[in-house]
Amino acid sequence: MPLPFLTAERAHDDDRAGPEAAPLSHVDVTYAEGAYEDPERRRRPYRPGPWRVGGAAVLLLLASYLLFSALIIILAGSGSTAGVCVAAAALAIAFAFRMVGAGVRASARGLRRTGLFSSTTLAWQDVASIHTVQRPVRVLGLPRTAQGQAVLAERTSGGAPLTLFTSHDTDFLRRPEAFRSAVDTLDGWVARYRR
Repeated sequence: MPLPFLTAERAHDDDRAGPEAAPLSHVDVTYAEGAYEDPERRRRPYRPGPWRVGGAAVLLLLASYLLFSALIIILAGSGSTAGVCVAAAALAIAFAFRMVGAGVRASARGLRRTGLFSSTTLAWQDVASIHTVQRPVRVLGLPRTAQGQAVLAERTSGGAPLTLFTSHDTDFLRRPEAFRSAVDTLDGWVARYRR
């Protein structure tokens, strides 16, 4: 993989070496959009939000306490109780990884919305349109609702639209600029991949 910043640094060092050294203008670096990206790789149009990452961090902290308590219980001589602690820690770790991995991803093949317990995949030819609507949405996935925005994927087969993400979920609560950026990125991917 070419590293153009190293080439520029070497050219800068050559420039300091003497007047006969070539200036930076000879460095020809062409940046094509997506030149280093694999279009088949699923990518998220946004970074995980602080609520999602914070919740996963708390779960991993709980798992570390459970594993430490299992170690103490094993040293005390009770193996069955330690097994319960290790199993609970493994569940907490798995849930934390699932929580961070949840969200929307897109590739050249289609969209995938991953939740905590299920995933839905739509090929681009099955997506009629993607649009943002103003409606009551759940706050942080809890039963409480607030007025917000939801990004919906309409299916060509009809039926209920798939809610991709909302302005009040764990990635975008109190981050309206991140929500707008994710919507713009998703719109760009729709224009690029859906034909």
